[in-house]
Amino acid sequence: MVMNRSFSDGSGLTSSHNRLNKYGDRPPSKHSGSFLPQANHSTEERFLLLSFSDWPALQPALFALVLLCYLLTLAGNSTLVLLAVRDPRLHTPMYYFLCHLELVDAGFTTSVAPALLASLCGAELWLPRAGCLAQLCTSLALGSVECLLRAVMALDRAAAVVHPLRHAKLASPRRCRALACAAWLGGLANSAAQSALLAARPLCAPHLLNHFICELPALLQLACGGGRDATERRMFAALVVILLLPSAVILASYGAVARAICGMRSWGGRRKALGTCGSHLTAVCLFYGSAIYTYLQPTRRYDQGRGKFASLFYTVVTPALNPLIYTLRNKEVKGAARKLLGSVGRGQAGR
Repeated sequence: MVMNRSFSDGSGLTSSHNRLNKYGDRPPSKHSGSFLPQANHSTEERFLLLSFSDWPALQPALFALVLLCYLLTLAGNSTLVLLAVRDPRLHTPMYYFLCHLELVDAGFTTSVAPALLASLCGAELWLPRAGCLAQLCTSLALGSVECLLRAVMALDRAAAVVHPLRHAKLASPRRCRALACAAWLGGLANSAAQSALLAARPLCAPHLLNHFICELPALLQLACGGGRDATERRMFAALVVILLLPSAVILASYGAVARAICGMRSWGGRRKALGTCGSHLTAVCLFYGSAIYTYLQPTRRYDQGRGKFASLFYTVVTPALNPLIYTLRNKEVKGAARKLLGSVGRGQAGR
C-alpha cells in the first residue's frame, strides 16, 4: 500500500488542491509532493474525485464520447434484450446468457456515466464514505458477474461447437438458469467480501482520488494503519480468482473450439463457428485486457492517472461495443429486428 502519493504528473491538480482548501481539508505538502497520513475514520469523511480535471482540453471530447457510449449502451442493450425475449428463434442458451450480460452492462455504465458526465461539465464530485463504498460495491459486483458470465458463455460456445448433437442436453434450460444464478451469486459474494475488507480499513486524509469512480486500487492507496499488507494480499487473491480463473476457463474453451474447427470438413460450418466464437473472443479480450491491467498489479505501482483511462474503457466503452460485436454479423438478430420492425409498421398502418 502506498501512503505517500505523488500527483506531479497532472497539470490541473493545483486548482483541485485549492478546492480542497476551500472545504477545509489538508492539502499535500508542496515541498515533498506527498500526502501526510492522517487517519480519519468518521462518518463525516468525504472523497473528492478529480475525474479528468487534470485534462481540461480533453474534457469536451470525453464528454461527447461518454454520452455517445452511454446512449448506445442503453439503446443497444435494451433492443437486444427485447428481441431475445420476443423472438422464439432467439430462445437459445447463447442469447439467454447474452441477455444477462446486457443487463449487467447497462447497470455497470449507469452506475458511472451520469456522475462522470456531470464532472466533465465542471461539477465537483464529492462523495461521502458510505456513498463511495456503495459505488465500489456496485461496480465490483457487476464487474465480477460479467467476468463469470463471460466464462459461462465460453463454455456454452464450446459445447455448441465441440458437441453439437449433445448441446441441447448439456445446455438445458434448468442448467442455464443454474449457471446464471451461480454467476450472479459469485459476483455478489466477491463484491461483499472485498467491500467489507476495505470498509474495515481507516483511510488517510486528505481523501483525494485522481479518478472518476471509487475504484478499489485507488482507495487501497489511501489505506493506513496496521495490517495493510495482509488486507491487500487477501483482496489480491480474491481478484486473481475472479479474473484469472474465468480467463483460464475461456482460454480452455476456445482452445477446444479451435481444435474442433480445424477438424471440420465443411467450410460453411467453419465460417459459422468462427463468426460466432470470434465475436465472443473479441469482446472478451476488450473487457479482460483493461480489467486485468487495472486490478492485477501491485497497489504501489498503480497510477491513478493512467488507471482512470483503462477504467473508462471497460466501464463505458466496452459495454457500448458489446451489442455491435455480438449482433453486427448475426443473421438471427437481424431477422428478429426486421420481424419486429415489420410488426410495428403493420400495427401503425392498421390504426
